[in-house]
Amino acid sequence: MTTSSTHHDTAPSAPSAPLKPAILERFAREVAKYPEAGKQSAVMACLAIVQQDEGFISMQREREIAEYLGMAPIAVHEVTTFYNMYNQHPVGKFKLNVCTNLPCQLRDGVTALVHLEKKLGIKMGETTADGMFTLQQSECLGACADSPVMLVNDRTMCSFMSNEKLDQLIDGLRGSAKGEAA
Repeated sequence: MTTSSTHHDTAPSAPSAPLKPAILERFAREVAKYPEAGKQSAVMACLAIVQQDEGFISMQREREIAEYLGMAPIAVHEVTTFYNMYNQHPVGKFKLNVCTNLPCQLRDGVTALVHLEKKLGIKMGETTADGMFTLQQSECLGACADSPVMLVNDRTMCSFMSNEKLDQLIDGLRGSAKGEAA
């Protein structure tokens, strides 16, 4: 299964059911942190809540968040598309954000990216057939001194990526996923 990085409103996995009451309760707790006139400030929290529940943020969910917060749908879409942490389509169990900014490229970032594409059998913006890995571009991860760098699942920074380190990382992630399935 490969996916493009384009945000599709007609994706087969796009939710059609309304937001769950539990999600709306979580939205309300986030909105309560702001004055009534500033409830739109909860947009990032609401996007994160939907992603935690559904794995990605569809255009339908963006529209529902916009309506809930009294925002224009395009304003929510701008937030969703600006930040790498929001998935606009289903992604693999392990999302690999590879920095493609100049400092990483000057320190063999291209080599690391090519190695990952070859090892995983996918190109940037795609997901492996087993749904295990999604390879994405990241503009800057703020760790230029440790370049080239990659972020796994928006949490774990991998730096000084050599082909050997990348092989160990991918094999370790595959092993941990198999261990979870057992």
